[in-house]
Amino acid sequence: MIVVIIAGGSGTRLWPLSTPSYPKHLLKVNGDELSLLQHAYARAGRLASKIYVATEASHVQHVKDQLSDLDDSAFVVEPARRGTAHCIMAALAEIAKTNDADEPIAFIHADHYIRDVAGFAHSFRIAEEVSHAQKRIVLVGVEPDYPATGFGYIQKGDVLDEKTFVFNVSMFKEKPDFQTAQQYLNSGNYLWNGGYFVGSVNTFRETMQAYAPDLNANYEKLVDADEAAYESTYLGFENIAIDYALIEKTQNLLVVPASFDWLDLGSFGDMYAAADKDANGNHISGPVEIEGVESSFIENRENKPVAVIGLDNVVVVNTPDGILVARKDMSQKVGDIAKRLQAKSS
Repeated sequence: MIVVIIAGGSGTRLWPLSTPSYPKHLLKVNGDELSLLQHAYARAGRLASKIYVATEASHVQHVKDQLSDLDDSAFVVEPARRGTAHCIMAALAEIAKTNDADEPIAFIHADHYIRDVAGFAHSFRIAEEVSHAQKRIVLVGVEPDYPATGFGYIQKGDVLDEKTFVFNVSMFKEKPDFQTAQQYLNSGNYLWNGGYFVGSVNTFRETMQAYAPDLNANYEKLVDADEAAYESTYLGFENIAIDYALIEKTQNLLVVPASFDWLDLGSFGDMYAAADKDANGNHISGPVEIEGVESSFIENRENKPVAVIGLDNVVVVNTPDGILVARKDMSQKVGDIAKRLQAKSS
């Protein structure tokens, strides 16, 4: 198996800890010695010896610095962000140059927080075997534990293989409203889309030819583009997620339920869930003094001290790039604020 680590991102949802030039997968979470990206690389190493990293030009040097034992040939660099659809097309085009087009490829993400590495490897081994045998794209879906409206959902169909617990996919839906998400959760028949895909170059190509000919045409443009034309070709593509461009359209998907814990660190609420906390439910990092504070996430990455008094359920983050003070349950709004700040500074 080949593994592609998708390491893009705009750095807005965890501002000011992350920025466009230093997105969240470069961060170390919970006082860890390794970044999220480095942990993803370690997980990839449990699956394959051939590892590629798809990243973006604005922060590629940081990615290379963190993965210094990889050769330059392992990095697939987007000239600018054009969504996961074209990030994956670029990786497929690069892999097709020097690898067996029937070898399964696992696409994983650099910014997910996962502790059960053995369970992760087990799920992807099953996906690899099934994808190779069936010549179909296999998803790895996550068991939902609340009615999330920020994730796509995969409806399980008939069981393909009771021994490996693989299902046909009945339906794939992106980001439902709350009432629909609650119905999905209550049914017990849906999985969160973790953004994980397993399939060979040939499997992706045959799937695109059948269900997404426009995306297949873009893949062929990348294969045919020489070095001089590559950037202009890539920048001419639409910015679109693989979920919309291909996965929602495909009728013969399979899904493996994940046998590992999973957090997509898409907000400071998620960061709080992953963090170590004291007896009062506070995560504190850096020069911070508190009094009468509960259930809060407070990080200070400057030398000047931060004091927080009499507040509960808050996020306070101080870095050289800015200061954030927010209610923890409104931390999904951070991305909107960060984009407005970027627009003002551009």
